[in-house]
Amino acid sequence: MGKQKTAISAGAPVNDAKKWSCIDWNYARRQVRRLQMRIAKAVKEDKWNKVKALQYLLTRSFYAKLLAVKRVTTNKGKNTPGVDGVLWKGAGAKRRAVCSLHRRGYKPKPLRRIYIPKKNGKKRPLSIPVMLDRAMQALYKLALAPVAETTADVNSYGYRESRSCADAIQASFNALSKPNSAPWVFEADIEGCYNNISKEWMLNNIPMDKVVLRKWLDAGYVENGITYPTRKGVPQGGIISPTLANMTLDGLEEAVRRAVPRRHRVNFIRYADDLIITGKSKWLLETKVKPAVKAFLAERGLTLSEEKTVITHIKKGFTFLGQTFRKHGKVLHIKPSTEGVLALMRKVGMLIKKHVGAPMPVLIKKLNEILRGWANYHRHVVSSEAFSRIDKYVFERLKSMVRKRHRNKSGKWLYRKYWTAAGRKHTFAVIAKVKKGVKKVYQVVQLCSIGIKRHIKIKAAANPYDPEYSSYFWRRRNKKGSKLRPALSERKCCAQFA
Repeated sequence: MGKQKTAISAGAPVNDAKKWSCIDWNYARRQVRRLQMRIAKAVKEDKWNKVKALQYLLTRSFYAKLLAVKRVTTNKGKNTPGVDGVLWKGAGAKRRAVCSLHRRGYKPKPLRRIYIPKKNGKKRPLSIPVMLDRAMQALYKLALAPVAETTADVNSYGYRESRSCADAIQASFNALSKPNSAPWVFEADIEGCYNNISKEWMLNNIPMDKVVLRKWLDAGYVENGITYPTRKGVPQGGIISPTLANMTLDGLEEAVRRAVPRRHRVNFIRYADDLIITGKSKWLLETKVKPAVKAFLAERGLTLSEEKTVITHIKKGFTFLGQTFRKHGKVLHIKPSTEGVLALMRKVGMLIKKHVGAPMPVLIKKLNEILRGWANYHRHVVSSEAFSRIDKYVFERLKSMVRKRHRNKSGKWLYRKYWTAAGRKHTFAVIAKVKKGVKKVYQVVQLCSIGIKRHIKIKAAANPYDPEYSSYFWRRRNKKGSKLRPALSERKCCAQFA
């Protein structure tokens, strides 16, 4: 791939910087949202020619181009270049980038291929586009998102606006928690979903500019300096890839319900390419649901993973989205999976070991990022036991570390220095100088202090691009007037989840 080029940056004229900093982003979002709502309305009314015309307007809108460039220059990948080594830094580079987003003459460059490890020891390919291609994908995603949201399965929760893993977990709880709920669970896993989607199916069925879509699908990738063609699938790493994959799988819920006799009700929950289907009997899932899923996927060039696709009884338990679901008698328990807890403990142990000689504030900041993120994900289920276990492990690891740092100090000295600095007992903290005359307390977050809070599932039919649900989404964002409950005690949360 050659050496990385110098980033487009910095030495932009002062007037360019002023122009970029003076952009009214709220007004830009309102203008784009107005067009997106018109697209969603046209989809709802089945006026596809109007959808195409509105998408044309949106992809050529100056405000949409501004938002597309803003997205790719502020997200986590802003410092990761593609094959050309170019980054957009500075107001002048961003202004020029906005002016470069044109359909005519556009030709995407090959993607930079890297590999990231998976839990099972294998590696997942990740393809990184250049900045221009990322911005073009972000621009066309603005026009495709209203279509995707309006036509999506009602119980699809992955990579959709205002939906999350917590909604999928709560939907699973609703399907499995009742005394007469279906006890059998079909756990489906799609083999290499992103890498195997049929290119021809997408070109025939995804309602967007076919010329641009074909260029993205045919871009190829670079690995070890060699350019390879792409014959199928969408690249993992592209901004628009999750939307394309979601639209490929939309319709699966309806296909499953059509395959099952009317008197046999099933529940369908999907998060990206992970899905579960509940049924009254193993025979129903094996003879009706599984063939319907296979036939639906085959049309799109996909297959089920025989290794990971299983049918399980709820009393035996199963793991979905990092949570373990198991019924004891008539009581459903949802807890963080043992594998997830052990993985977090290993990650924390490695972090402390790696930063054994680093300044304490640096270690505490990195540790808090990991612990707080994990706890916020799992705080909606019965997780107090897991939180206590992790807090105890972190305490022991930090205790071992400070003993190695201060081999000649007594236990009382260590306790006074590290566990009383925050003014609370048993809370690891240090006091460090921020600047001259100013000190700051850095303390390790305790998961038990984060607490348990029940998540209120989003309405299945809610569409963020439908004016009918505008006030509903406003209430959810601001937690007002929507019967959102405050943080619950462990006993109350157990009563609701157990």
